[in-house]
Order: sequence, then structure tokens, then C-alpha cells
Amino acid sequence: MIISVSRRCDIPRFQFDWFMERLEAGFTDVTNPFNRGQVRRVSLLPGDADAFVFWTRDPRPILLRAAELEERGIRYYVMTTLTGYPAVLEPDVPAAEEVIAAMEGLAEKLGPERVVWRYDPIILSSCTDEAFHSRNFRALAEALGASVCRVIVSLYDPYPAAERRLFRLEKTGTLGMMPLYGADGSLLPRTRELLADLAGIARETGMEIRSCAEGAEFLSLGIEPGACIDGERIRRLWGIEAGGRDTNQRPLCRCAPATDIGRYGPCPAGCAYCYARR
Repeated sequence: MIISVSRRCDIPRFQFDWFMERLEAGFTDVTNPFNRGQVRRVSLLPGDADAFVFWTRDPRPILLRAAELEERGIRYYVMTTLTGYPAVLEPDVPAAEEVIAAMEGLAEKLGPERVVWRYDPIILSSCTDEAFHSRNFRALAEALGASVCRVIVSLYDPYPAAERRLFRLEKTGTLGMMPLYGADGSLLPRTRELLADLAGIARETGMEIRSCAEGAEFLSLGIEPGACIDGERIRRLWGIEAGGRDTNQRPLCRCAPATDIGRYGPCPAGCAYCYARR
């Protein structure tokens, strides 16, 4: 069993002491987000939990306790979302230089194969236009080039709660959103040009670039489909077979089956576009 920590909330940033306590206890209880009365007990014991995949904006708590995780024999890799967006979209995220330093530290301890960068989601707006992304992505990629092997990208998806928050920003004149897709659902030319540019920058800085739950158009731009909970990576790192596809995720998601131990709710980070924030 692969444990996802977590698609639903940033456990490494805000609840890592809790996670370590649950690891010591050997289990945690997970409430079904669609049925509060349904609670599942998930074993975190080494014989049951084959590997852990961390999702976070702040890998510093993991870095601080990396030696302890290694001593316990915990198999894990860390995906860090780092976008460098302005505060109107990301009011409370760690400074980019601090996140980069932590990712470098993890790469030194664990190896770059276990440190993944997520530049996700890509939002085109009045404050994050094509020029912003090209400049911003290059700066981050050049800073991270020696510490990560792969960057994962995806486009903003219009989840209802996020749409309401972004609409409020537009209504006040704080932000102007720009479309990514045409009326027929295909990528707009400017979106295609931007993605091709990011793919070129990734190659220049020695990174693989993969998409997250995106369509075939990405492949034509030099971005192959990828998986965040990557069965091939897990097999390569630890010889664990975690193949197949998690049918509980979006149709284009290629992630291997995993059990998520997070829960949806309010988040101090306050990112305007977040699908998980309530």
C-alpha cells in the first residue's frame, strides 16, 4: 500500500509533528470526505505501508526529521510545489529561496530521484502572464537544476470553490484571469507557446518535464504524461510493484493506487486557486 501525504492538505508544512506521532502509533484514522460517518483505520506499519509520497509547499519539516525517517526505514519521496506566484494568488507561502534550500538539502540526503518539483497549477492572469512564467520558471529551474530530476506541470482547473475566490478578485480589479483553452476545448496558441517554452527551459536545465492529468496536446509540445504517485519511480527506487491506475482520481490521472491520509478543510496558506481548500 502506498500512502499519500496528502492531496487534501499540506501535512508536511502544517501537521508534520502529528504525522510523526501517527507513524509512531502505527496507524491513523481517515474520514471519508463525502461521508463523515465513514471512518477507515489505515495502518502505517512498515509491513503494510510500502512507501510514502509527500506533497507540500514547505519541505523544511521533512528535512529536519529526514534522519529519523531514514532510521525508521521509511521509504518516501517528496513532491514540492514551488510556483513563485505573487501574494494575490499565494498570500502565505514560504519564501522561494527557503524552499529551494530545503529541496537542495533533501537532494543531498536522499538523492535527486526522491525530490520532485511541481510547477502547478499554471495560471495565466494579469499578474502571471506568459512573460512572467517564462522568466519565473527559468529562474526556479536554474536554481533547482542540480537538486531535482523532474518537474511536473499542469494547467489550472476551474474547481467551483477556486472559481468563486478568483471571481471575487476579478470583481475588485485585483486580478484579471486569461483563458487557457479555446471554445472547442483545445489549448489556445499562447498556451501552447508557453508550454513549449517551459519544456525547452526544463531540458536546458537538465530536467525531465512531465504533465499531470493533461491531454495529448502536451505530448506534441515536448511534455510527456507523468504521474505524481509514480508507480515506475517506486519500482525503480525500492523494487515495489505499485502499478495500475488509481481509478478514484480524474480520468487523465496516471497515478498509481494510493491511500490518502489527509482531510479537506481551511488552510492557512490561503492560495486563491486551491481545489482542496474549504
